[in-house]
This record gives sequence, C-alpha cells and structure tokens, in this order.
Amino acid sequence: MLKVSIIQSNIVWEDIDQNLSIFSNKIRSIEESTDLIVLPEMFATGFSMKPEQFAGFELQQIDFLKEHAEQSKAVITGSVITEENGKFYNSLIWMKPDGNYEKYNKRHLFTFAGEDQHYTQGNIQITPKINDWKIMPLICYDLRFPVWSRNQMHYDVLLYVANWPHIRIDAWKKLLFARAIENLSYVVAVNRVGEDGNGVAHSGASCIIDPKGNILAEFEAFKEGILSYELNLAELNAFREKFPAANDADKFK
Repeated sequence: MLKVSIIQSNIVWEDIDQNLSIFSNKIRSIEESTDLIVLPEMFATGFSMKPEQFAGFELQQIDFLKEHAEQSKAVITGSVITEENGKFYNSLIWMKPDGNYEKYNKRHLFTFAGEDQHYTQGNIQITPKINDWKIMPLICYDLRFPVWSRNQMHYDVLLYVANWPHIRIDAWKKLLFARAIENLSYVVAVNRVGEDGNGVAHSGASCIIDPKGNILAEFEAFKEGILSYELNLAELNAFREKFPAANDADKFK
C-alpha cells in the first residue's frame, strides 16, 4: 500500500514566509502516518514570473521540505523557483525523509502566461521510488502533452502539482482521466485554490484517480483541506495483467 496525503490550499501571492508558515501548520496537522505528502506548484510564491526576485530563497524552501520530511517520516514534494548557472527553473523537489532529494525541472512552460520568457525548459524525467512503488512527478502544463508522460511500464503513479486556473478546470479534469486510463496508472493531482496576484481564480479539483478512470478521492471546489488515501499496488498489477493494453502500445523513444 502507498498512503498519499494531498494538500489543497490557497497560496499567498509572492510571500514566502507566510506560505511556509501556512504549509508547515497543514503538514503538522496530518495526524496519521503517511508515505507521501504533495503540495501545489510554486507553493511558496504562487505562479510568479519574477524568478530573479525569489530564486535566492531556494535553499530556505528546500530546508523547509527537508525539515518536514524528516519530522513526518514521509516524502514531501511540490515545486519551487530555482536557479542554476544563471538560468531559472520551475523545479519539483522530491524530498526524502533522510534529507536526500531529486529535482525535476518543468518540461512544458506555459507560454500563454509568458513562463517561457522567464524560465528555462527542463528535459530530464525522474521516476523516484517509495518502497516498491515507482512514481513520475510532473508539473501543471505538462498534463496537456501525453507523449512526455507515456508510460512504458516504468511507473505506477503519475503525479501532477499545479496552479491550474478555474476557467480551464474542465480540461484539467478530462486530461487527468485520460492520463490515468491511457497509462494504466494511478493519477494523483494537486491544484491550488484562491485568487492569485494577477486576479486569476483557482478552484482546486485536486483528486486521485485509478487506472480505470474512477475517482478514488476528490476535494470540494474552492475548499482548502487535506485528503489522505491508500493506493493498492496488488490491485494495480492485477488490473494490468488482466487488461494488458500496454503490450499493444506504439513503440517509440
């Protein structure tokens, strides 16, 4: 079993200290033991186009994740603004309880909002493990591009962290169902709620979906909260064996 705890929350616009305080309280309020805690995209700033202003706080946010992963004895993940060799990235941090972490830089930058003008595109996927579970974490706009997430049976959970706006929330839901069904995978998706500094409203619709396209758990729209659910690897493998659609998939690199 893999117990996943997802946090659907408002994000205070470009206020790192306040957001870290808010998420600290939320993480500490998870009473039962869990394996994985998932925060939204850019959980400390909101979807900001000012990376040069906030990249300097990268270590503060990584230390925050490290502290809470150690205390909760769970992996914690969410994305933050990072800088490397003078370039800025929207980076998902996969923080383990032992303090080691992996980083995934967002592949598909949201040109509609000018993300490509401020951030550099990533090109390397990661598939970290929790016990026997293999997980592929991705970020928001990546959801629209199925080739990047195509499962060649190298992961069991497809995970998205997002700041996906309410105006396109129907697309969010439909694409999540499609990714779960086509990849024979669980999908865990965490989106923010509230209005950002640009007046864009977010309704959340964070959820967990099984490989048949059934919703296992979901949040009420526009509501903050924490939701925990246990995923079953034996059930996933049994379904894949009974319905081996992956064997008929197109082969590509």
